[in-house]
Amino acid sequence: MKTGKLIFECTGIDEQGCFLAVNTGYGDDSSPEFVIQNLSLSAETLAVTLEDLDHPKKNFTHWVIWDIPADSVIPKAIAPGKTVSSLGGAKQGRAYGWHKYAGPKPPKNKTHRYRFTLYALDCVLGLGAGNFKKSFLKRAQGHIIQQGEITGEYLCKD
Repeated sequence: MKTGKLIFECTGIDEQGCFLAVNTGYGDDSSPEFVIQNLSLSAETLAVTLEDLDHPKKNFTHWVIWDIPADSVIPKAIAPGKTVSSLGGAKQGRAYGWHKYAGPKPPKNKTHRYRFTLYALDCVLGLGAGNFKKSFLKRAQGHIIQQGEITGEYLCKD
């Protein structure tokens, strides 16, 4: 039961569509804040994925987090770990080998595009943190009521 496109801003991407260095693997590797403009009243939880669209492995996952309590803001600098107690027990799945945000980190002198996808769901998924994006998406199927995307790029210079 989708209710429309989820509209949001990401503080880690500037007006030109480029990632801020602090939110990259070459910077502090700190997750950005997300400000949601039109969250459905039916939303119970939120989820976020970050994918590298130019990685040799198609849509390589840099971050997946779910069961975030529905609110108009997802805070920045989410701590690493399987369970995020500051977010009501949200779960960070396995991405880039870790249970944490792993910001853009393309090879030197290469530009890569990265896509944040934000999901509003009508339930708590209750999926264990040992899972990957594929398992999250399978469990979320039929529960996504809104979805939106923001794409940014990052060029790693010498």
